[in-house]
Amino acid sequence: MSDTEETSADGQQPAPPRTPAARAARAGLAGLCGLLAGYAALAVAELVAAAVRPRSGPLVVVGGAAIDATPTPVKDWAIRTFGSDDKFVLQLGMALVLALCAAALGVVSLRYRRAGAGGVLLFGVVGAVTALSRPEGQYTDVVPSLAGAAAGAAVLHLLVGFVRAEPDGTGPVAAGPVGRVAATGRRGFVLAAGAVAVTATGAGWLGRFLGAARGAAAEASREAVTLPAPSSRAAPVPRGAELQVAGLGDFITSNSRFYRVDTLLRVPRLTTEDWSLRIHGAGVSRPVNLDFAALLERGLIERDITMTCVSNQVGGSYVGNARWLGVPLAPLLREAGVRPPSKGGPADQLVARSEDGMTLGSPVETVMDGRDAMLAVGMNGEPLPFEHGFPVRMLVPGLYGYVSACKWLRELELTRFEDMDVYWVKRGWAREAPIKIQSRIDTPRPLADVRSGKVAVAGVAWAQHRGIARVEVRVDDAPWRTARLAEEDSQDTWRQWLWEWDAEPGSHTLQVRATDKQGRTQTADRVGTVPDGATGRHSVVVNVT
Repeated sequence: MSDTEETSADGQQPAPPRTPAARAARAGLAGLCGLLAGYAALAVAELVAAAVRPRSGPLVVVGGAAIDATPTPVKDWAIRTFGSDDKFVLQLGMALVLALCAAALGVVSLRYRRAGAGGVLLFGVVGAVTALSRPEGQYTDVVPSLAGAAAGAAVLHLLVGFVRAEPDGTGPVAAGPVGRVAATGRRGFVLAAGAVAVTATGAGWLGRFLGAARGAAAEASREAVTLPAPSSRAAPVPRGAELQVAGLGDFITSNSRFYRVDTLLRVPRLTTEDWSLRIHGAGVSRPVNLDFAALLERGLIERDITMTCVSNQVGGSYVGNARWLGVPLAPLLREAGVRPPSKGGPADQLVARSEDGMTLGSPVETVMDGRDAMLAVGMNGEPLPFEHGFPVRMLVPGLYGYVSACKWLRELELTRFEDMDVYWVKRGWAREAPIKIQSRIDTPRPLADVRSGKVAVAGVAWAQHRGIARVEVRVDDAPWRTARLAEEDSQDTWRQWLWEWDAEPGSHTLQVRATDKQGRTQTADRVGTVPDGATGRHSVVVNVT
């Protein structure tokens, strides 16, 4: 076929020659058809997902699968580069790819109409298969992707019919009903495209409304929670634990500023009525099933605990300190008949499963060694925020979050490390990950301009469940100088520090190191976050005038 002659599988006669500009305009309209079809497909899918299960929407399931399939170095780079915006960047990239694919299918449909519609259906099949493959996947999760694809294919088939029939009336008209509809001309195309856009937008808004209604029910459930007074309160924060230094962060990190690192594109919004916990597995002689009300009836403890993400780079911000309220975990495990390996227990790994199917593995010996491991229900005096695991999350002082801090907790299974690799272990991270000693300079900031004379150099240091014994600072290659430590709250919290520097003009490098109460000093060897946390000493360069 030549560039100036076209035929149709639907029985059209050859069209008259078209100029390159006319062909480009026609391809542009076809691409618009594809975009409208893709928009309709996503809108219908999200509407159906709101009725079936919010996390079954194609963007959520495919995005989750993309996160799971991303190589660890790329994932680590994304966290370093985009921080908490990494999920937004992923969603933006997905939207761009889908838009390009939809436009391409529209152009393909100009010549191969059924093939274009089939391509849309294929995307739906991919979404459905992906939904079933998710750890928390259910059979009903295939419905949103398939329903959306069917709607998108129908829209593409309809709109491309107008473009192929050349609404300006100079080209061929297909035989049959579709041809008669297409013959209504350019006005018909505009009306049909507008109707699709309006209907899809309405479907999308309805889906959001239904989702918002579910979210409102979860919000109401959280607001209705009255946290019981703890049977064991945290000691008051010592008066000298928080140094009053400009540029130094608060000792207690507010909920809104507390770091968040997880793999979810959509945060689960559970009600307390929806929540339950099951404890089972090797060595469990009395399986446990608890609902939220029963959990709150147990004696609660309140503790100040600093948490750290294994993705935290040297000097990074993925560390925070909060006052947590929760049920002690070790007594609950003992009631289920669990014994640590040192006392003959058959299980050495406690696998926590979240609402979204995430699995984290903690050493049973560590969880039951006397530290304040807990099932947390409160954070800084209020029920857990949804982003931080409402209704219940797990945390174990002294362990990085990826092996201990399961949010939206639903299940605890006793097993062995050799029998099961959890989510992050499968991706190259270590099975056991005690938090490494670290320190950070908060002020002055990197590349800051400061005046000569007395300069406050201050920051935080942490070695959870061991405690900080000493912090030292040096300028350039000068000897190390001991900083003043703030009062210690507990060995499970970070510790602020301050050093007064007689700054002289010039460019200088400030470096910090910490020593824990077991006598181990922070190493200078720079190692990345994989497989069990970064090492090295934080330094900043400042200019003194």
